[in-house]
Amino acid sequence: MSTLPPARTYNQNHIPRKYTPGKRRISIYWTWSYPWESQRDPAAMENRFSTITEVRNALWPAYETPEYSAAQFLQGIAGTLELFHRSTLSFQQLAGEATGHPVAVFQRIDQAGYKLPIDERILADTDTLMVFGLDHLISEQEAAPNEIAAIREWLKREGTCLLLAPHHDVGFTPDMQQRQIEYQHHGDPLVPRQQRFGQYTRSLMRALEVPVMNKYGLRPAVVKGTKEIAPLTAFRDLDALALLKNVTTFNFHPHLPHYELTAKDANAVRVLANQPVDLDRPHPFITAGNREFTTLLWMPAQAPRAGHILLVDSTNFTTLFGGTDSLANFWRNLALMK
Repeated sequence: MSTLPPARTYNQNHIPRKYTPGKRRISIYWTWSYPWESQRDPAAMENRFSTITEVRNALWPAYETPEYSAAQFLQGIAGTLELFHRSTLSFQQLAGEATGHPVAVFQRIDQAGYKLPIDERILADTDTLMVFGLDHLISEQEAAPNEIAAIREWLKREGTCLLLAPHHDVGFTPDMQQRQIEYQHHGDPLVPRQQRFGQYTRSLMRALEVPVMNKYGLRPAVVKGTKEIAPLTAFRDLDALALLKNVTTFNFHPHLPHYELTAKDANAVRVLANQPVDLDRPHPFITAGNREFTTLLWMPAQAPRAGHILLVDSTNFTTLFGGTDSLANFWRNLALMK
């Protein structure tokens, strides 16, 4: 039996997956315009991804291996976008094995310039749609009325789940001093002092009446004397979906969004988990008296919506910042969710 990894395909039409009772068909939707993001001016100080050269320099020698050399890997911003794609392969493998269906991966505008809005081409063979909100606000990605209508109709189908994952909003203030405080708090030299994500997911949340706003980029606390992320504060009595079964931690990422509730209707949105924040690094969020930020929320079905809505950051499905058995348990719980 061959030990080689499967052959990879690219730039071809999606092959629909047949419905199998009890076996979820999962799809990832990257909200970015790959050409817009990858062709940003590397001299721009704000609101862009790092080039792979900047990544290699900051994380040296982690990427000083042949597969990341110029002969084999894109060296500009496009290379960093490909790191995101590669970082979800472990999740895709686990979810595929758990469900018996390959995870489909779509982009709003892909490398070849094809634009794919969320419509029946994606939704027809999808039970769980994961919307990864990594589009910069200034790229002006917005959910169109026909997309919103298609998602609303899809959510009327029993067994559906919409996972919204707007990423961080760092440095949204014009106050330069606060931007510097935020930068020093997360401590990642690859994130500029202003990096605002998630216009597409924000437009979906408004349209679907999801009372949540992604805010800040917060560094999780660690277990004292270690580099291990501090355990979640989990509200397991509210976790009817068993998403947190055998889950104690998510992924360490130095700038995670706080999912701020903009309405207090406990029946509409249930907070399933908070993450302790690093109190040793000053931040306006901490100054305001907060000790934890919200990291996992659930909106149960509410007629006419038969499907669930979840909110959790996309970095919890990547391996760029490591991974743990606890995180793999979360992936499996999501894939096998009833």
